[in-house]
Amino acid sequence: AELRVHPFPAGTDLIRLLAADPTSRDEAADKAAESDGHPLGDIVLLPPVYPVAMRDFLTFEAHVEGVSRGMQGAGAVEPEWYAAPSFLFMAPHAVHGPFDDVAVPPDTERLDFELELAIVTCRDIRNATPEAAAAAIGGYLVMNDWSARDIQGREMRIGLGPSKGKDFATTIGPWVVTPDEIDAWRSTDGLVDLGMTVRVNGVEVGSDRSGNMSWSFEEMLSYASRSSWVKAGEVIASGTCATGALAETWGRTGTLEPPPLRAGDVVEMDIEGIGIIRNTLVVSQETAPPIPAARGHAREEA
Repeated sequence: AELRVHPFPAGTDLIRLLAADPTSRDEAADKAAESDGHPLGDIVLLPPVYPVAMRDFLTFEAHVEGVSRGMQGAGAVEPEWYAAPSFLFMAPHAVHGPFDDVAVPPDTERLDFELELAIVTCRDIRNATPEAAAAAIGGYLVMNDWSARDIQGREMRIGLGPSKGKDFATTIGPWVVTPDEIDAWRSTDGLVDLGMTVRVNGVEVGSDRSGNMSWSFEEMLSYASRSSWVKAGEVIASGTCATGALAETWGRTGTLEPPPLRAGDVVEMDIEGIGIIRNTLVVSQETAPPIPAARGHAREEA
């Protein structure tokens, strides 16, 4: 049977709904389900949330090792990675819907995807323990953190994290699945253990399980909240899973195979228990301004 979408009343706030007690939330869902709804194929799904902020962690050790070979020339994971669940801030205004077209950004010859599991927060927390942080998890969704690897590599040589290499598009969706629906996939050590797969033009190019994360979302949220606010409506991502990006394979083999993405490619990501996001890459219709050069001159070596 075709999936049908049953909307909540106009003006319903998703984050408040996710923060409501389960009984109230279920009653609201049952009320929405009384309507005829709409066939999924007849509507356009927007991003399930427009985040107030986004943080992308780096929790899959195998991915870190592979990408480090290709982008930093390192043969092993840096010991600092094991000390804490590190993250970078993302561009919340770059979010795309689960089935939107994505324009290829300028200046890149190495466009890539990143298969990630993400959550959206539903409560403000600060200095929260992992146990307390669990109440801030509103639900789970799929993320594709699109990446221009050549631009990213140039930026990171300066000593900063990626900026223009990642700020042009991030896909999230297709919807938010609440924690009670995901708890059946909890492993014995408390990690959410979901199958994760990515396909390009119908061909599987990567797969992993979220149970291979080295930190749980509760631990990631706790760390992010140390002497800082994590606010309701943030999207927090796991980082790329093993084989969840072309750059990891490039780093291990020393070749650009599979080749970088280009206009016309269709990237599909599937996470067990959540759903599928699917985006087609298209030629950008925008004209980007030129890049300004630095004033002054490089210091001559003595």
